[in-house]
Amino acid sequence: MSGSFGFSTLQKALSWARSKSLWQISTGAGCCADEVLNAIGARYDLERFGSVAQVDARQSDLLIVNGAISLKAAPYLRALYNEMLEPKYVLAIGSCANGGGLFGPKYSYATTAGANEVVPVDVYVPGCPPRPEAIMNGLIYLQEKIRRGREHNSNEA
Repeated sequence: MSGSFGFSTLQKALSWARSKSLWQISTGAGCCADEVLNAIGARYDLERFGSVAQVDARQSDLLIVNGAISLKAAPYLRALYNEMLEPKYVLAIGSCANGGGLFGPKYSYATTAGANEVVPVDVYVPGCPPRPEAIMNGLIYLQEKIRRGREHNSNEA
């Protein structure tokens, strides 16, 4: 009995620590990139939530996808996702990353219908472009999801 209690407590502590230390990498395309930069900046400061911007995908465990994803860029986005640490999480920001938006396959032949066609998405942040507060709420929701222990299967997409 005491072994299972210790394991569940350790698992909760690991989930809490994992949720408070999300190192992110962003694709930085489109007008949503401005809002992500605002959320990272001094006024909103995503670092206070434990989300630190990284340059190398091998050092990050959170991929922030924003902007329309062209069919030419989709394999590179998938390769970037495959280089990330396990467990890895994806935050899709804006209507272009969520479902194609104004540049979706309905209107253009050169874009995907959202990030979920390329990588498995954990949290969708709506808006065109979304406010920095919405991005912060999406990050907080992802942290709660990690703390609850609900991780996605990295082999879905």
